Amino acid sequence: MAMQDVLQELKEFDVNDLDVENIGSWPMPIKVIVWVLAFVGVLAAGYFYNVKDLQQSLADVEAQEQRLKDQFGVKAAQATNLDAYRKQMVEMEESFGALVSQLPSDTEVPGLLEDITNKGLESGLEIESITLGGERQEEFYVELPIEIVVSGNYHDLGLFVSGIAGLPRIVTLHDFDINLNNINTLTMKITAKTYRYKDLESEDA
Repeated sequence: MAMQDVLQELKEFDVNDLDVENIGSWPMPIKVIVWVLAFVGVLAAGYFYNVKDLQQSLADVEAQEQRLKDQFGVKAAQATNLDAYRKQMVEMEESFGALVSQLPSDTEVPGLLEDITNKGLESGLEIESITLGGERQEEFYVELPIEIVVSGNYHDLGLFVSGIAGLPRIVTLHDFDINLNNINTLTMKITAKTYRYKDLESEDA
């Protein structure tokens, strides 16, 4: 059938002449159009019901692949720096051990009180009182406050504070309260806090 004949047949075609119950009697051009439309419909349905899901699955797999690549990159960098991390760990353990050695044990607290008293006397102060407070439990250490009351001149008080800061054990100073007694004498109330390492294994036992 020539193209001209097909066009002429379509031009003369009336939709009302189609018999749905007898498709075989339809003109060939109409059958071809219907077949093409049906084929396109099947392709569209296949895309939306199959290909679209496959594309989403592919996108998910690609995203997972990228995440795995990122994780691999992080772990590869960690493996490359493993020796450096081990060296840092050793240094941290040594630093931690040095800090722990500066924390007095229970048996060393009397010696610490004696050191504080000596620093006060060496500074020319009058020691009015040194009183131990109640221990405060923290996660890794125990805090012990020591209330100190001393009297002397401003210069002597400064020497005393410097002497406490220079002790080989960790002692921190808090809550300064200085009052004038007379023209030459000041009274200082101060809280010194010392710390001891909390032995977790002993606590659990």
